[in-house]
Amino acid sequence: MGDILTMKKKHPCGGFEWLVTRVGADFKMKCLCCGHEIMRPRAVIERRVKAVRRDAGP
Repeated sequence: MGDILTMKKKHPCGGFEWLVTRVGADFKMKCLCCGHEIMRPRAVIERRVKAVRRDAGP
């Protein structure tokens, strides 16, 4: 949770980056460009991810 995923394909709004807000069998993600939230199966997300930026929190 809290990681930012850069996807291979862009969202229709033009954004490539998503914030992970929930993990498990499904990932819940929020587009950092338009704020749209989606839930997708873990296997689908793992195939479509280009890069992961870890949260450098405290």
